[in-house]
Amino acid sequence: MRVITAIGAIFAGIEVLYMIMVLAGANAGNAFFQFIKSLAVPLALFFPGLFPVDSPSLAVILDFGLAAVFWLVVTGIIARFAGR
Repeated sequence: MRVITAIGAIFAGIEVLYMIMVLAGANAGNAFFQFIKSLAVPLALFFPGLFPVDSPSLAVILDFGLAAVFWLVVTGIIARFAGR
């Protein structure tokens, strides 16, 4: 049960880290940035582009913030059922 919750927290953390790096203007050519992006984009699933907005900052917050919340909620539900 704790393992499932930890996996969800790690996935959400990757999404939040990528979101912070993009909003802070991190160097997109940096190897660490590219590594985090290569993890965060597939984990965002169907959320990127789900809500079309004009502001790029708001788009990043919606796309990756919703994905982070999704991973926390889904893994929390799975952990609850696995614990029974």
